[in-house]
Amino acid sequence: MRLALGGAADLRYARRVAELTLPLDRSPRAWGAGRLSAEAEARFVEGVAYCGRFFMGQADAQTALYKLTAILEAEGLPYAIIGALALNEYGHRRVTVNVDLVMREADLQEFKRRHLGKGYAERVPGTGKLLDTELGVHVDVLSAGRYPGDDKPKPIAFPDPATTAVRGERFALLPMPRFIELKLASGMVAPHRAKDLVDVQELIRSAGLSRDVAMELHPWVREKFLDLWQLAQVTDPF
Repeated sequence: MRLALGGAADLRYARRVAELTLPLDRSPRAWGAGRLSAEAEARFVEGVAYCGRFFMGQADAQTALYKLTAILEAEGLPYAIIGALALNEYGHRRVTVNVDLVMREADLQEFKRRHLGKGYAERVPGTGKLLDTELGVHVDVLSAGRYPGDDKPKPIAFPDPATTAVRGERFALLPMPRFIELKLASGMVAPHRAKDLVDVQELIRSAGLSRDVAMELHPWVREKFLDLWQLAQVTDPF
Protein backbone atom coordinates (compact mmCIF):
# COMPACT_ATOMS: atom_id res chain seq x y z
CA MET A 1 0.00 0.00 0.00
CA ARG A 2 1.54 3.34 -1.04
CA LEU A 3 1.44 6.19 1.43
CA ALA A 4 -0.09 9.48 0.32
CA LEU A 5 2.79 11.71 -0.78
CA GLY A 6 1.15 14.74 -2.33
CA GLY A 7 2.40 17.47 -4.69
CA ALA A 8 5.54 16.94 -6.75
CA ALA A 9 6.17 13.51 -5.22
CA ASP A 10 2.77 12.34 -6.43
CA LEU A 11 3.47 13.61 -9.94
CA ARG A 12 6.84 11.81 -10.06
CA TYR A 13 5.19 8.63 -8.85
CA ALA A 14 2.41 8.95 -11.44
CA ARG A 15 4.93 9.46 -14.25
CA ARG A 16 6.89 6.41 -13.14
CA VAL A 17 3.74 4.27 -13.07
CA ALA A 18 2.80 5.54 -16.54
CA GLU A 19 6.23 4.55 -17.84
CA LEU A 20 6.01 1.08 -16.31
CA THR A 21 2.54 0.45 -17.71
CA LEU A 22 3.36 1.46 -21.29
CA PRO A 23 3.26 -1.50 -23.70
CA LEU A 24 6.68 -2.97 -24.46
CA ASP A 25 5.87 -2.61 -28.13
CA ARG A 26 5.84 1.16 -28.66
CA SER A 27 5.35 1.02 -32.40
CA PRO A 28 2.51 3.13 -33.85
CA ARG A 29 -0.89 1.53 -33.42
CA ALA A 30 -3.23 0.78 -36.29
CA TRP A 31 -6.09 2.50 -34.50
CA GLY A 32 -6.78 5.70 -32.57
CA ALA A 33 -6.41 9.37 -33.43
CA GLY A 34 -2.94 9.87 -31.99
CA ARG A 35 -0.74 9.37 -28.95
CA LEU A 36 -1.09 10.79 -25.46
CA SER A 37 1.91 12.68 -24.18
CA ALA A 38 3.79 11.30 -21.20
CA GLU A 39 2.56 14.29 -19.19
CA ALA A 40 -1.08 13.56 -20.06
CA GLU A 41 -0.72 9.92 -19.08
CA ALA A 42 0.98 10.95 -15.84
CA ARG A 43 -1.91 13.30 -14.99
CA PHE A 44 -4.39 10.48 -15.61
CA VAL A 45 -2.48 8.04 -13.40
CA GLU A 46 -2.08 10.72 -10.72
CA GLY A 47 -5.85 11.31 -10.74
CA VAL A 48 -6.61 7.60 -10.48
CA ALA A 49 -4.09 7.24 -7.65
CA TYR A 50 -5.75 10.12 -5.76
CA CYS A 51 -9.17 8.50 -6.17
CA GLY A 52 -7.77 5.28 -4.78
CA ARG A 53 -6.31 7.04 -1.76
CA PHE A 54 -9.57 8.94 -1.24
CA PHE A 55 -11.69 5.81 -1.04
CA MET A 56 -9.10 4.23 1.27
CA GLY A 57 -9.41 7.28 3.55
CA GLN A 58 -5.84 8.41 2.85
CA ALA A 59 -6.31 11.50 0.67
CA ASP A 60 -4.99 14.89 1.78
CA ALA A 61 -8.54 16.32 1.88
CA GLN A 62 -9.59 13.71 4.43
CA THR A 63 -6.48 14.24 6.53
CA ALA A 64 -7.11 18.00 6.47
CA LEU A 65 -10.76 17.47 7.44
CA TYR A 66 -10.00 15.34 10.49
CA LYS A 67 -7.18 17.64 11.55
CA LEU A 68 -9.52 20.65 11.37
CA THR A 69 -12.50 19.02 13.06
CA ALA A 70 -10.23 17.85 15.90
CA ILE A 71 -9.21 21.47 16.47
CA LEU A 72 -12.77 22.76 16.35
CA GLU A 73 -14.05 20.03 18.67
CA ALA A 74 -11.24 20.64 21.17
CA GLU A 75 -11.83 24.40 21.16
CA GLY A 76 -15.63 24.18 21.32
CA LEU A 77 -16.22 26.07 18.06
CA PRO A 78 -19.49 24.88 16.45
CA TYR A 79 -19.33 23.80 12.79
CA ALA A 80 -20.87 21.35 10.33
CA ILE A 81 -19.27 19.60 7.37
CA ILE A 82 -20.94 20.37 4.04
CA GLY A 83 -19.92 19.90 0.41
CA ALA A 84 -18.78 16.67 -1.24
CA LEU A 85 -17.29 15.21 1.94
CA ALA A 86 -20.75 15.32 3.52
CA LEU A 87 -22.24 13.63 0.45
CA ASN A 88 -20.10 10.58 1.20
CA GLU A 89 -21.67 10.29 4.63
CA TYR A 90 -25.23 10.76 3.35
CA GLY A 91 -24.85 7.93 0.85
CA HIS A 92 -23.32 9.18 -2.43
CA ARG A 93 -19.64 8.44 -3.02
CA ARG A 94 -17.82 11.37 -4.61
CA VAL A 95 -14.15 12.34 -4.60
CA THR A 96 -13.14 15.87 -3.64
CA VAL A 97 -9.96 17.82 -2.97
CA ASN A 98 -11.49 20.52 -0.74
CA VAL A 99 -12.95 20.82 2.76
CA ASP A 100 -16.22 22.76 3.16
CA LEU A 101 -17.74 23.82 6.49
CA VAL A 102 -20.44 26.11 7.81
CA MET A 103 -19.63 28.14 10.95
CA ARG A 104 -20.94 31.20 12.70
CA GLU A 105 -19.03 34.29 11.62
CA ALA A 106 -17.85 35.05 15.15
CA ASP A 107 -16.49 31.52 15.51
CA LEU A 108 -14.73 31.73 12.14
CA GLN A 109 -13.05 34.95 13.25
CA GLU A 110 -11.99 33.34 16.52
CA PHE A 111 -10.53 30.36 14.66
CA LYS A 112 -8.58 32.71 12.40
CA ARG A 113 -7.33 34.71 15.37
CA ARG A 114 -5.95 31.55 16.95
CA HIS A 115 -4.63 29.67 13.92
CA LEU A 116 -3.68 31.96 11.03
CA GLY A 117 0.06 31.65 10.63
CA LYS A 118 0.02 28.42 12.64
CA GLY A 119 -0.90 25.86 9.98
CA TYR A 120 -3.58 27.92 8.24
CA ALA A 121 -3.60 30.96 5.96
CA GLU A 122 -6.18 33.07 4.15
CA ARG A 123 -6.40 32.47 0.41
CA VAL A 124 -8.53 35.60 0.15
CA PRO A 125 -7.96 38.13 2.97
CA GLY A 126 -10.98 38.79 5.17
CA THR A 127 -12.98 35.76 3.98
CA GLY A 128 -13.55 32.13 4.91
CA LYS A 129 -11.39 30.97 2.01
CA LEU A 130 -8.54 29.35 3.92
CA LEU A 131 -5.58 27.10 3.19
CA ASP A 132 -4.20 24.25 5.27
CA THR A 133 -0.56 25.18 4.74
CA GLU A 134 0.77 21.82 5.92
CA LEU A 135 -1.24 19.76 3.44
CA GLY A 136 -1.95 22.35 0.73
CA VAL A 137 -5.72 21.72 0.98
CA HIS A 138 -8.29 24.47 0.37
CA VAL A 139 -10.75 24.99 3.22
CA ASP A 140 -13.91 26.98 2.50
CA VAL A 141 -15.93 28.17 5.49
CA LEU A 142 -19.44 29.49 4.77
CA SER A 143 -20.89 31.78 7.42
CA ALA A 144 -24.23 30.96 9.02
CA GLY A 145 -26.92 33.38 7.90
CA ARG A 146 -25.53 33.90 4.40
CA TYR A 147 -27.42 32.56 1.40
CA PRO A 148 -26.39 29.68 -0.88
CA GLY A 149 -25.68 30.12 -4.59
CA ASP A 150 -25.79 33.84 -5.32
CA ASP A 151 -25.67 35.07 -1.69
CA LYS A 152 -28.92 36.97 -2.24
CA PRO A 153 -31.77 36.80 0.31
CA LYS A 154 -34.01 33.74 -0.04
CA PRO A 155 -35.96 31.43 2.29
CA ILE A 156 -32.94 29.10 2.62
CA ALA A 157 -29.80 30.26 4.45
CA PHE A 158 -26.74 28.50 5.85
CA PRO A 159 -27.95 27.36 9.28
CA ASP A 160 -26.37 27.96 12.66
CA PRO A 161 -24.45 24.74 13.41
CA ALA A 162 -24.67 25.41 17.15
CA THR A 163 -28.40 24.65 16.99
CA THR A 164 -28.64 22.51 13.83
CA ALA A 165 -25.61 20.21 13.55
CA VAL A 166 -25.78 16.53 14.45
CA ARG A 167 -22.59 15.55 16.31
CA GLY A 168 -20.63 12.32 16.37
CA GLU A 169 -17.45 11.43 18.24
CA ARG A 170 -15.13 12.99 15.63
CA PHE A 171 -17.19 15.37 13.51
CA ALA A 172 -20.51 17.13 12.98
CA LEU A 173 -22.87 17.19 10.00
CA LEU A 174 -26.12 18.86 9.10
CA PRO A 175 -29.27 16.73 9.10
CA MET A 176 -29.62 15.47 5.54
CA PRO A 177 -32.79 17.52 4.76
CA ARG A 178 -30.98 20.76 5.70
CA PHE A 179 -28.02 19.77 3.52
CA ILE A 180 -30.31 18.98 0.58
CA GLU A 181 -32.07 22.35 0.99
CA LEU A 182 -28.73 24.16 0.67
CA LYS A 183 -27.78 22.20 -2.45
CA LEU A 184 -31.14 22.78 -4.09
CA ALA A 185 -31.27 26.50 -3.25
CA SER A 186 -27.74 26.99 -4.59
CA GLY A 187 -28.37 25.20 -7.89
CA MET A 188 -31.75 26.85 -8.42
CA VAL A 189 -30.44 30.42 -8.36
CA ALA A 190 -26.85 30.13 -9.60
CA PRO A 191 -26.32 28.61 -13.07
CA HIS A 192 -22.62 28.13 -12.34
CA ARG A 193 -23.63 25.90 -9.41
CA ALA A 194 -25.62 23.41 -11.48
CA LYS A 195 -23.47 20.62 -10.02
CA ASP A 196 -25.34 21.10 -6.76
CA LEU A 197 -28.53 19.89 -8.45
CA VAL A 198 -26.68 16.93 -9.94
CA ASP A 199 -25.36 16.09 -6.48
CA VAL A 200 -28.92 15.91 -5.14
CA GLN A 201 -30.06 13.76 -8.05
CA GLU A 202 -27.13 11.38 -7.56
CA LEU A 203 -27.74 11.28 -3.80
CA ILE A 204 -31.37 10.35 -4.40
CA ARG A 205 -30.27 7.49 -6.66
CA SER A 206 -27.28 6.28 -4.61
CA ALA A 207 -28.99 6.41 -1.23
CA GLY A 208 -32.37 5.26 -2.55
CA LEU A 209 -34.12 8.28 -1.02
CA SER A 210 -37.87 8.11 -0.80
CA ARG A 211 -40.12 10.64 -2.50
CA ASP A 212 -41.40 11.39 0.98
CA VAL A 213 -38.15 13.21 1.81
CA ALA A 214 -39.72 16.16 -0.04
CA MET A 215 -42.07 16.69 2.90
CA GLU A 216 -39.06 17.31 5.19
CA LEU A 217 -37.83 20.14 2.95
CA HIS A 218 -38.74 23.82 2.87
CA PRO A 219 -41.59 24.41 0.38
CA TRP A 220 -39.35 26.80 -1.58
CA VAL A 221 -37.20 23.87 -2.80
CA ARG A 222 -39.69 21.01 -2.56
CA GLU A 223 -40.82 21.03 -6.20
CA LYS A 224 -37.22 20.98 -7.46
CA PHE A 225 -36.49 17.98 -5.25
CA LEU A 226 -39.50 16.15 -6.70
CA ASP A 227 -38.35 16.94 -10.25
CA LEU A 228 -34.90 15.53 -9.48
CA TRP A 229 -36.41 12.53 -7.70
CA GLN A 230 -38.37 11.69 -10.84
CA LEU A 231 -35.25 12.00 -13.00
CA ALA A 232 -33.37 9.70 -10.62
CA GLN A 233 -35.91 6.94 -11.30
CA VAL A 234 -35.08 6.81 -15.02
CA THR A 235 -33.23 3.63 -15.96
CA ASP A 236 -29.99 4.40 -17.79
CA PRO A 237 -29.88 2.23 -20.96
CA PHE A 238 -26.10 2.14 -20.69
